[in-house]
Amino acid sequence: MQSVSQFQEQVPIKSDTRQNRVRLRPVALPVEHGGWGFSLEPVALGLLVAPSLLGLFLSVTTLAAFLARHPLKIAMSDRQRGRRLLRTPIAERFALLYMTISLVSFLAAIKTAPSYEFLLPLLLASPLALIQLLFDRMSRSRALLPELAGATAMASIAMSIALADGWQSSLAFGLWAILAARAVPSVLYVRARLKRLHRQEASTSKTIVIHVLAIAAASVLAWAKLVPVLSVVALSILLARTVYGFSRYDRQATARLIGFRELGFGAMMVAAVALGHYFNL
Repeated sequence: MQSVSQFQEQVPIKSDTRQNRVRLRPVALPVEHGGWGFSLEPVALGLLVAPSLLGLFLSVTTLAAFLARHPLKIAMSDRQRGRRLLRTPIAERFALLYMTISLVSFLAAIKTAPSYEFLLPLLLASPLALIQLLFDRMSRSRALLPELAGATAMASIAMSIALADGWQSSLAFGLWAILAARAVPSVLYVRARLKRLHRQEASTSKTIVIHVLAIAAASVLAWAKLVPVLSVVALSILLARTVYGFSRYDRQATARLIGFRELGFGAMMVAAVALGHYFNL
């Protein structure tokens, strides 16, 4: 009778090579729907209402910087924990690649800019972006403050793109303001919905009040001719979405479904603001 050791010598044992592989997509691309939405919305809105070569360079700068954040978070997290996994050098390379693209595109924007006025919103938003980076460094990027700060900072890109196209600063600021009015209540809404999914307490009334305040602020901006009236309509739809989302009729929605819905509502917001500017509505 053969012993176990003899049998193992005769039969080759296949090693699980999957353990030595790293899936590139989870390292290279962020999975959060909110991050994609809050990054793409200001870029899309800016290019729709104020297209220019300089705006295109700013858009590439923004998206590349957004992409760099995810692998950078992975690399910083691994380093904080004193470990170097198979994914760590890959994350570092992707972060370097994205940051290089962002820097080259930003330098191209500087080179082609007739003036540097478009830098003002970026400078104003830099403290908010710094808050998000600091929380990333502490592995607390999902806290409320960095999420609000990051979304508001991203919205400033729309103003920069508009300034690059020669818009008046007040009208360009309207783009930043209306996207911030969409982002802040939406962050609170999604967080509240996710807490409910995990059977945690969530302040629904506070979220609804913030939506109402955003509509009021947008109404003032529309009265001052800084944003189109359709912006107020779009924010009102977001309020209706919130009321419905907190009702008993939408309790079965999953986190994935909520995320995809928010991408759709973000696209609706961008379309409403753009159409309002084109047709003076």
